[in-house]
Amino acid sequence: MQDDTATARATDSVHDRIERARASLTGPQIAIAVALVAALGFTLLFVQDPMLHDSLHNFRHSAGITCH
Repeated sequence: MQDDTATARATDSVHDRIERARASLTGPQIAIAVALVAALGFTLLFVQDPMLHDSLHNFRHSAGITCH
């Protein structure tokens, strides 16, 4: 026989999770989460692959790592 938590997990939806988060998180925690998502989105949108690759390549060389 399954317990209630296993059954609740099976029927858990995104809407339920959002409502649970809204009830348990504080304002500053939500603000920090939104800021982190915005920073990640900005990074993924504006930091293009060649530019990121070159900066990491230069960082590896400055750290003394031979990469080729």
